[in-house]
Amino acid sequence: MTRASLEKQPHEVASMFDGVAANYDLTNDVISLGQARLWRKAVAAAVDARPAQKILDLAAGTATSSQPFVKAGAYVVPCDFSLGMLKVGKERHPWMPFTAGDGMKLPFKDETFDTVTISFGLRNIQDTDVALRELYRVTKPGGRVVICEFSQPTWTPFRTVYTEYLMRAIPPAARAVSSNPDAYVYLAESIRDWPDQPALAALLQKAGWSKVAWRNLTGGVVALHRATRA
Repeated sequence: MTRASLEKQPHEVASMFDGVAANYDLTNDVISLGQARLWRKAVAAAVDARPAQKILDLAAGTATSSQPFVKAGAYVVPCDFSLGMLKVGKERHPWMPFTAGDGMKLPFKDETFDTVTISFGLRNIQDTDVALRELYRVTKPGGRVVICEFSQPTWTPFRTVYTEYLMRAIPPAARAVSSNPDAYVYLAESIRDWPDQPALAALLQKAGWSKVAWRNLTGGVVALHRATRA
């Protein structure tokens, strides 16, 4: 599976991430030109984790994204459908309750979490609408969702340069540091084909979320969407 135009079959995407698990965090830092760490800080600030809160970190991978919530004293469940990612994460953070799960059918009861968050994983779920409804289902009334995902740069000249970077620079960079560089061809194409900021906001509203808002990071390369369950 290398082209974003193909339907995203869960087992194929999971297998792809199994293949890049070992060096996934390093590769992200390289191909994002160091921006990935800044984006994680922005997510942590938006989630604003508090002691005793229950937080679902969906598409958590190795749980690098979960660590700021843990440090804040929250109870964090890292969930992912890549067993390879979960295995690497468990080796690094053996105390955490890693959970295998598909974003279209989460293995949690209704109204379980105070906050649900997903970073750079929503576009890899086969049905975005179903995933947003599932996140809504497992969130407590008054709880929040925070989505960090690649988006569309707001300045047209930069958008053109950025698209060229995705397709020309990411595969060679991934080849240098990743065990499965072909996976990053798929990732680059999935970024290019992903809905822009207003379109994702509309999908959140369609799924039932209210108070939908977003903030652009790195000129719109990434967008941070936030919403509340009524």
